[in-house]
Amino acid sequence: MDIVADGPTLTLSGDFDVRSTMEVRTAIHEASHAYEQDVVLDLTAVETIDLTAARVLAYATLEAGRTGHHVRLRGCGPAVRRMLHLTRLARVIEVERAAASA
Repeated sequence: MDIVADGPTLTLSGDFDVRSTMEVRTAIHEASHAYEQDVVLDLTAVETIDLTAARVLAYATLEAGRTGHHVRLRGCGPAVRRMLHLTRLARVIEVERAAASA
C-alpha cells in the first residue's frame, strides 16, 4: 500500500487489506488534524480491499463526523464498491459520485 498526501487528499494505491490498515488509519488521522477540514481518500488505484480495511474507512468516517468533518472516498472501483455493498458500510461511508461523461 502506497499513500501519497496532497493536503487533505490522500491517494492510496495497491492492496488495501489488514496489513495496511494501521498505516492508512494513521494517515487519515494526521490529515484530519493537520488541515481541520474534510479528508478525501482517492482509491482509484486500489486493486483490492478486505473487510478490515472497509471497517477502518467506516470508523474514520464516524470519527470525522464527531468533529463536524467528513471523510469522502473518490474513484472507487468495482472491488471497493462491492465490498462496501456486501458489508452494508455503503450506508455509513460517503462516496463521491463519478462525473458523467458527455
